Amino acid sequence: MAEDIAGTGRVTFGRGYNVWIMGIDGTWRRNCVLTAVSANDAELTLETSIEGLNLKEFFLLLSSTGLAYRRCELVKVNGAQIDIRFISAKANTKKKSSSRNDSEMASA
Repeated sequence: MAEDIAGTGRVTFGRGYNVWIMGIDGTWRRNCVLTAVSANDAELTLETSIEGLNLKEFFLLLSSTGLAYRRCELVKVNGAQIDIRFISAKANTKKKSSSRNDSEMASA
């Protein structure tokens, strides 16, 4: 059912899993198939066109209710397949906290 590609940490699925991508603001949602995934990125096969959509930042919904999701950004488009990278919330938190510490030090 799933097969690990040696050395990459990416798991490729034989039939794939039905998932959705959705805009950060929730104004659009598209069906797609998750064909490969790792801890940092994934590969999706699109079922409809993504022309005109803002794919700088979006959500990958892993459940139909949207309760399981990852924040993503587009890396590469190859026809109906797209490569995406997961955006880490920890990286954003560190940036905010470090800038907050700098401003606190400046006011002291």
